Amino acid sequence: MNQHPARSRSQDGPAGHPSARLGANMISVASGKGGVGKTWFAITLAHTMRRAGRKVLLFDGDLGLANVDIQLGLSPARDLSEALTGQASFREVVTQDPATGVDVVAGRSGTARLADAGAAQLDMLRRGLTLVGDTYDSVILDLGAGVDRAVRTLAANAGPLLVVTNEEPTAITDAYALIKLIHGADAGADIRVVINLASNQRDGERTYEKLRTACENFLGFAPSLAGIVRRDSRVPDAIRRQTPLLKRHPTSLAGEDVERIARGLTG
Repeated sequence: MNQHPARSRSQDGPAGHPSARLGANMISVASGKGGVGKTWFAITLAHTMRRAGRKVLLFDGDLGLANVDIQLGLSPARDLSEALTGQASFREVVTQDPATGVDVVAGRSGTARLADAGAAQLDMLRRGLTLVGDTYDSVILDLGAGVDRAVRTLAANAGPLLVVTNEEPTAITDAYALIKLIHGADAGADIRVVINLASNQRDGERTYEKLRTACENFLGFAPSLAGIVRRDSRVPDAIRRQTPLLKRHPTSLAGEDVERIARGLTG
């Protein structure tokens, strides 16, 4: 993860927006493996920030397995594939989700062209996203699970990287692998951990301690804890109904936990 290009470009960026430099308003959400609730968390984080009055862009960067639009029940007229192929500008593929008020750049599930995007195309995507995102208070990037090139390229921005995991040993191991890769590429990367689907607060803390200890012992680096999201039966209910959690269950425990994390990110 190299933050330096974003810092350099900021010198030529537009002035007057709360984001003091290009890319500084970006928050990347990633995970070492699928099935830990990463996309749900990214959507709920974006919705939480929008409810707090921030202008938010949610970008589906899970190239090839995009599903932000599916979880939101959106049918966007345009998607990221058109921006990547030059059929539309990045601004033209932005769709506003009427349920949340969050602006969305949807991907296209099952599109090999996106999943196999080359280095130049990914860099073009990152630069375009950075420029479009500068008109927002916050940009949430829902990255793909794993450690492939797309994740590493899109995560290379000036904001924090939230690594989502749960209590399962395989999820912790894969989260460690992702942290190792990102930290190895950029020792100054702002990596924070989100424990999702925790049985309770104490179990969530124990899971974080396992991951933190492994990072300290083998990497000499300890990612901070962004927060713990408790397991909540209302989350799968909201996902099944393709409705944002805070619309269907505004007082849910998981929603409260994500709101707490959002406050920690935005001050």
